[in-house]
Amino acid sequence: MDRKTQKGNTMRKTRTFRYLLLIAVMALIGSACGDSGDTADTGGDEDGIRIAIVGPSASNDLAFTQSIVDAANRLDGVSEIAITDGTFVVEDAATAIRNYADEGYDLVLAHGSQYGGSLQEIAPDFPDTQFAWGTAADTFDLANVSAYEAASDEGGYVMGVIAAGLTESGTIGVVGPIEVGDAKLYVDGFVNGVTATDPGVAVTVNYIDSFSDVALASEAAESLLSVGADVMTGTAQMTVGAIGVANENGVAWFGTQSNQTSVAPDIVVANQVYKWDVVLQDLIDAVAAGDLTSEVYEINFENGGLVIEYNDGYDLADDLVDAANAAIDGLKDGSITTGA
Repeated sequence: MDRKTQKGNTMRKTRTFRYLLLIAVMALIGSACGDSGDTADTGGDEDGIRIAIVGPSASNDLAFTQSIVDAANRLDGVSEIAITDGTFVVEDAATAIRNYADEGYDLVLAHGSQYGGSLQEIAPDFPDTQFAWGTAADTFDLANVSAYEAASDEGGYVMGVIAAGLTESGTIGVVGPIEVGDAKLYVDGFVNGVTATDPGVAVTVNYIDSFSDVALASEAAESLLSVGADVMTGTAQMTVGAIGVANENGVAWFGTQSNQTSVAPDIVVANQVYKWDVVLQDLIDAVAAGDLTSEVYEINFENGGLVIEYNDGYDLADDLVDAANAAIDGLKDGSITTGA
C-alpha cells in the first residue's frame, strides 16, 4: 500500500471515529438534558424498596452517574428505581431530591458531592426517608443521612503501576476535571503509582476545571500529546473527549468509575470500576428492616467495591498484570500505601 492510500485510509478512519464519537456524545447530552424521572421496574418484590437517584450527568455516561445506576440495578430487595440525571445545576437537583421524598421513595441517593448543602436542608423535613450521598464522608449528624465514598486512589495507584511499565516515551498524561473528591484521589493515586514504579517517568496532569466539558477534555488531551504522552488516563464524564483523542493517536488509555472499553476497544487497557452495591446493599437491608442509618461507607479493594476490569482485546504483558496484582495485594494488606 502506498503512503497516499495509507494516509487516505487513516483519515477516513479518523473521520469515522469522530462521527461515532459525536453520536455518542450527543446521545449522552440528550439523555442528560431530557425529561427527568425515568423509572425502571426491577421485576422484584412489589413490597421491595423504592430507590430514587439524582445524578449530575447522563445515566449512560460511562463514568460517575452510570456507576451508581449500574450498582442500583444489582441490588437485592428493590422494587423500583427512579432516575433523574443531568442535574448538574444544584437547584435542579434539590428540586428532584425533595420531589422524590414527597413521593414516598424509601431511599433517595443524591449522587454528587455538590448536593450536600441541599441535602442538609431537605433531609430534616422528611425524618422517615433514608437519604445517602456521595462521594462524601459527612452525614451532618442527621439520623436519616448516610454518605459513601470511593478509595479511588487505590485503583489509580494500580493503573499507575501498569502505565509506568507500558510507556515507551517516558511521558504519561492525565486529564482531570475539578481537583476535588474521588477525582483528585484517583489522579494523586495514579501519579504516585507511576512514580513508585519508575521515578524516571514524567506525569503531566491537566485539570480542566469541569466535570462535563467534552471539548475542553479533548483540548487537554491534545496538549498532552504535544509533550509526548503515549499513555493517558482521566476521570469524570468529560473523559469521552480525551478518549477520542487518545484513540485517534493510538495512545493507551486507563478508565475509572465505569468500564470504558466499549468507547475505544483498541486502546483501553484496563478500568477501575466502582461497585457501589457492595456498601449500598447494607443500606437497603437496613431500610427494609425499618431502620434509618447515619453511616459513612467506603468502597475499596478489600471489600470488593473497587475492581480492576481488563480489556481482553488489549495485549497486555503478563508481567504488568502480575505487577498490578501485587500492588492490589499490597494495598489490601497495608504493605503498600497510595500516598494520596
